[in-house]
Amino acid sequence: MTPEGRAWVRENILLGQSVRDYLRSLVTPWNLVGAAIVAVGLPVIIARFIWGLGATTNLSNTNPWGIWLGFDMFFGVAIATGGFAMVVGVYILGRTEYKPMVRPAILTGFLGYALAVFGLAIDLGRPWRLPYPLFVSMGTASVMFLVAEHLFLYITIQFLEFLPAAVEWLRLRAVRAWLHRIHIGAVILGSVLVMGHQSALGALFLLMPTRLHPLWYSPYLPYLFFASCVAGGIAMLVVESLVSHKVFGHKLSHNDHETIDRLTLGLGKAAMFALFAYLGLKLLSIAHGMSWNHIFTGWGAWWAVEIVAGIALPSVLFLLGIWRESATLVRWGSVVTVLGLLLNRMNVAVIALNWNLPDRYVPSWMEIAVSATLVVFGVWIFRWIVNRMPILNRLPEFPDHD
Repeated sequence: MTPEGRAWVRENILLGQSVRDYLRSLVTPWNLVGAAIVAVGLPVIIARFIWGLGATTNLSNTNPWGIWLGFDMFFGVAIATGGFAMVVGVYILGRTEYKPMVRPAILTGFLGYALAVFGLAIDLGRPWRLPYPLFVSMGTASVMFLVAEHLFLYITIQFLEFLPAAVEWLRLRAVRAWLHRIHIGAVILGSVLVMGHQSALGALFLLMPTRLHPLWYSPYLPYLFFASCVAGGIAMLVVESLVSHKVFGHKLSHNDHETIDRLTLGLGKAAMFALFAYLGLKLLSIAHGMSWNHIFTGWGAWWAVEIVAGIALPSVLFLLGIWRESATLVRWGSVVTVLGLLLNRMNVAVIALNWNLPDRYVPSWMEIAVSATLVVFGVWIFRWIVNRMPILNRLPEFPDHD
């Protein structure tokens, strides 16, 4: 390697440190916890590909869907919708004051979708078959085909939206100029694709009217999935910005710290209105399905927990936060919204599925270890990129022309 190449690696990969100092900087309590999780999860992933689902999961012919779909896919894709909400708000609705939050939102969304597909490959066990629905055996009449097509296209779009930060880091001016020319087209196409595949994920359950509990089954499922992912995606942006400004605060100016509270209140308003719409649709779905007789059962109590703790409580927190101009309350509301979305996706995809059968599914420790490993991978990749590329700030030689 030339002296110039070694200097570039030291400055841009090792963050200006020697190899020894960089490796020492990685030894932190959080990294050790993450390494311990990965040390358990990676062998389980290898074992799943060698010995199959039976050796590593509690799945069965009765319960073929577990947390690898409920958590990794349905929840992971839903909270990754924040990137869609942010680019629509900034580039289509003209809310340019939120531009500093676009790149972190896109990176979060891109990693969320990519890891969801990685988790799906682990669940299916034949990753080389993932391109089949698109290039080998198209099933255009299937909802699964719609989901696969839209996920493939949207991940491609999100990669193109993330790419400007990478090419600016590499100082590839010609590629950056080309990406600027296709930017708005990518934003519009990505927005259409999100509405399609988020609704289609809910539409999958329309095929299971006898397997999904009536309190969660509804013809409104596509609309419920879309409304909830918008609220959850915006809430996840608030959570991500909170964590980013705690961890990467040294990359931000004093003005950025002052601005973030005002932007958080604005996101809280958007999330609150999305939650109101979602709550209205939930109640309408129960009324339309005449499912009130299930309310006063054990399942009804569990459904009420989801409604009260996952929708009503964060709505009140958002309302109080906006009224009192308290970003802290909005952040608490966002955390509860994300947890409520997790509860909903686990209810629909796992807990309330096959509700009337005696064979109940409980995830094995190996399934939990794999999902935790994917989360650790996501955090590590996000941190590696933000520490090197212009995600939270802009390089002087590449002003913001998007």
